[in-house]
Formats: sequence, structure tokens, C-alpha cells
Amino acid sequence: MADLEIPPTGAVDLDRVIIRFAGDSGDGMQLTGDRFTSASAVFGNDLLTLPDFPAEIRAPAGTVAGVSAFQVHISDHEITTPGDEPNVLVAMNPAALRSELGRLAVGGTVIVNTDSFDERNLTKAGYRSDPLTDGTLDRYSVYEVPMTSLTKDAVAPLGVKPRDAERSKNFFALGLLSWMYTRPLEPTLQWIEEKFGKRPEVAEANRTAFRTGHAFGETAELFDHPYTVKPAVQTPGTYTSINGNTALAWGLIAASQLAKLPMFLGSYPITPASDILHELSKHKNFGVRTLQAEDEIAGIGAALGAAFGGHLGVTTTSGPGIALKSETMGLAVSLELPLLIIDIQRGGPSTGLPTKTEAADLLQVMYGRHGESPIPIVAAFAPSHCFFAAIEAVRIALKYRTPVVLLSDGYLANGSEPWRLPNLADLPDISVAFATETNHVSAEGEPEFWPYLRDPDTLARPWAVPGTPGLMHRIGGIEKQDGSGNISYEPANHERMVHLRADKVAGIANDIPLLDVHGDVDDGEILVLGWGSTWGAIDGAVNRCRARGQKVARAHLVHLNPFPPNLGEILRRYPRVLVPELNLGQLVKLVRAEFLVDARSYTKVQGVPFTAGELEAAILKELGA
Repeated sequence: MADLEIPPTGAVDLDRVIIRFAGDSGDGMQLTGDRFTSASAVFGNDLLTLPDFPAEIRAPAGTVAGVSAFQVHISDHEITTPGDEPNVLVAMNPAALRSELGRLAVGGTVIVNTDSFDERNLTKAGYRSDPLTDGTLDRYSVYEVPMTSLTKDAVAPLGVKPRDAERSKNFFALGLLSWMYTRPLEPTLQWIEEKFGKRPEVAEANRTAFRTGHAFGETAELFDHPYTVKPAVQTPGTYTSINGNTALAWGLIAASQLAKLPMFLGSYPITPASDILHELSKHKNFGVRTLQAEDEIAGIGAALGAAFGGHLGVTTTSGPGIALKSETMGLAVSLELPLLIIDIQRGGPSTGLPTKTEAADLLQVMYGRHGESPIPIVAAFAPSHCFFAAIEAVRIALKYRTPVVLLSDGYLANGSEPWRLPNLADLPDISVAFATETNHVSAEGEPEFWPYLRDPDTLARPWAVPGTPGLMHRIGGIEKQDGSGNISYEPANHERMVHLRADKVAGIANDIPLLDVHGDVDDGEILVLGWGSTWGAIDGAVNRCRARGQKVARAHLVHLNPFPPNLGEILRRYPRVLVPELNLGQLVKLVRAEFLVDARSYTKVQGVPFTAGELEAAILKELGA
């Protein structure tokens, strides 16, 4: 049994708490938050996280631009967002306090590392006076803890260098918060051993700092009592804490196994998609081959070549990379080969906000190619859903011989939540049969293979692995004759091929689930329509509005091209339609054009996700409530 699984005497029960760790990029806040999250997952809480990285790779230490933060929401019941306002802020330096204090709920708790509040750091953070003494924190409960010096004193007997000792102060903070919220100790201690086992002095320093922080909370008499957030009631099964990029990588591996195809990933590293490449490179035992290409164009070109060779071809990127890959995406449309293009969206345009979230690539992946080149689009809506979205995108690509775009974003990619591992027997069989025999007889009576003879139900062409005896064929970017695949400049043939490719994608609508509506389905006064990572905030906002007595329904799109076949009927059912988006209104343009409904936008492009409170206010305003 892990340490502290039984709450200490005097602990006060909370149903939930939102904690935000913040410090300089070198203070290890992402690690601290991640370890706190893992311990909470072991404890059995429901949780969601919001890592917040600085946009600059090497912002000056101690400045607001260099602040790294990690927010985690833990609860004893089901939650769908990382929380609107933190209840607790851990500020490792003045810049973190200045950057993050405005997010904290009034009356919340501030825990500061007082050792960093010297004149030099205050000046770098932009303070003209000390916020610990000038009244800045009067509206909050403040706990001043000299974390750096306590950590150094604790590890000094170990012979650790002062600089290395200071680096362990994040584990002191983790130990202190673990005491405050009765987190089990064993998962963190075990992780330290696994991570730093080959460097015993570092492992011992981190263990000592962690236990010292825990003991400080217990003995310093600064705090009236610890708190506990009891485990949530969850469906029985095996759970893990997972972020979106890891779930997506595992989903690709599962899809490869379900399809009975080896997978090839051609990728150029780009934030926030790089972790998919890193994760997949660990799994060669599943037949996964990864190539870190020299650029975005080479990455997708290699993936498309792998698809031609009979592999599951995948490429990963973010918005700027989609722009570079667009020509090869058009080539994949012409070749009619299965190819998965994964876009982990981030703030733009150009380099934009590389570490911040946004969902502004929808119109780019919908239309951003030369000519009439329709591509199916699938969008994940939660970190764990990235696993299933990957399988669905691969299913469509293989069955219909088409490139597919899978959309995620920085929030989903880096955010974590508990995930119950699926039963393998419940996953779909998405295997595909390659062409092995000729399918046409020439005018001379000779058997031959035509690469563009289509399945009458799916309009998909046959997929023949190069080198298969008797199935010599050619495909390419120049327009092909329908059926034979010979180069054709015939006007009527080109129009026929354009329509066939469009009809094939449009027909996928008959092979996807109908859109579900939740909430006040039959008598709702407003429908909130979402896509992507807005799902959690929409769910929370709709529930709050319904608790107020408002008649509100919600629906969330996973398939964005083609739309579910019942979307138009659903939109026309409600007198008002509100579409929250992390862009300036891209989905709303599509549904207004397609269905001629008066859908309204509610937008945000600040590099952070919606809060449930923001959307609750927007819904109430739309209702005039």
C-alpha cells in the first residue's frame, strides 16, 4: 500500500481542487505538475491538466516571458476541464507570481519561495516593490516558504554541489503539496529511483528534498491542516494517466495492428507534435518504422512512398508544416492512396505561438490545396479520445484509399487525464485486402491490372503492392484515365475524375456515426455546437446553464469532412446555434454555408483554452438570461 493512502487525522475533505505550479523554465514545474498528477491518478482521482510552456526557447531567466506553468484539476467526481480558476498557486519566483496571480481565485492560496524574492529578481519581474509586503496579496492566503535554502540545507550532508542542490527545490515543493493534499508518496519515490537510478547522488538529493518538503508541511505549523480529495467513482478496469500525444501514438500502433500493416512515420520535429515521433520510435517491436526527415516535405513524401509500398503511411506536424505539405497532400488525393496527416494545431500565423494552443487550421486542411482536392477530416476532442480518433482516421484512409487529416491541438497534446485501457476485442477490424489478381481484360484478350477500377460501394480503387506479379501499373500526379490509369488530358475525363474523388469523400458520410445531441434534446432553446478541444468546456458550461434552469443542448463534431448526415436536421431544430471556437469562426462559416442556418460565433485566440465559465456567460448572453 502506498504511503498516505489513508488520510491523516484532521484532514479536511474537498470535492475538488485546482493547483497551478509556476516558476522559471529551469525550475522543473512541468515535472512537478506531472508527478503530482501521476500520484493523484494512482490515488484514484479524476483529473485533467493544462501544461503551459513559455513560447521562447531560452527566455531570460527570472522574466515573465520565461515562466513555465502547470495546472492540474483533481476531483472526487467526473470532470471535463482543467478548471476555470486555480485555488492554489505555487510561485517559485517573483516572475511566476506576477505572471500567474491574475488567474487565481480571490481568497485562494499562494505558496511562495521567499528565497527568490530578492531585489534583483523583483526588478527582472517588473516589480517596483515587494509584493509580499506591499498589499498585493491581501486578498489571498499567503504561505511564505524558503524552499531553496531548506532544500540546500537538507541535501548538504550528501555532498551535493550547491547548484545541483538548488535544482531539487521543485521536489521540495512537490513534497509540501503532497502533504497538503495527502498524495501517496510511493509513486514519486519509485519514479525518482527509475529516472535517476544510474545517478545515485541525484536520486538521493531528489528523494531527500521531496521528503523534506513533506516533513516541513507536517511540522512547520504554518498550515492548520492538510486536505484530502477522495478517489472518484470509476468504471472498473485498468487505468493509466495519458496525454493526447501519447494516446495518439498508441492509437496509431493499435491501428497498425488492427489493419495488419506495418506502419511508417515520416516526420520533421515541430512543436507540439514532436512527442508523437519520440513515442513511436520506442516501439519498433510492433513493426513501427520512424524517419526523422530533413524537412516537412521530405517527411510526407517518404510517408506517401511507404503507402505506395503497402505500409500504413503517417506524417505528423503542426500548422506551418501543413502549409509545406499541401502539395504532397494533393498528390495523395490524385494517387488515391491511404495516408494519415496529423496536425497538432498551435497559435499562428507563421511561427506564431509555438507552445500555445489554437484551433485555427480547419479551413487550411479543408481547402488549402491546389485544385479540387477534398480530404476527410477527423478531430479529437479529449486527450484519451486521441487514441480512438487515430483508429477512426486510419479506418477511413484504408477503406476509401484517401489521405485523411487528423486534427488535435496543443492543449490536447500536452493535457493529461485518466484513461481506462480498452478491451482489445472491442476495437474494430480495419484490415484491408491488397489486389493480388488482374481485374481487366484487354482488347486483345490479355488479362491486365487497371489501378482505377473502383469498388461500386466505396468508389475506392484497388491497392496493389509494387512488385506483385502481373499487376504492373502506374499512378502519378498527372490526371489519369478512369479505370486504366493511363495519362489523360481529356476534358470530360478530368471532370469525371474530379467528381469521382469528391463523391468518394462525400460518401463517407454514410459510414460514420450520426451526430448525438445531449442535454435538452427535444425542447432546447439553444444548441451549442463544438469541435476539437472545446468539448470539455462546452460540457461544463452546458451543465451549469441547465442547472440554472435554462434549456440548452450540445453536440460535438468528430467528423468535419464530410459532416454527419443528420447535422443539418439537428441545426434546424433549434432557434439558436452557438459555435465556440479557438479561432475567429471557421466551423461557423462552414455550417452557415452548407446548411443556411444563423449559427453564431463565440471565439477566443489567446493561446489558452476556453473555461467553462466563459462559455456559460456566452450561452446566457445569447439566451438573454
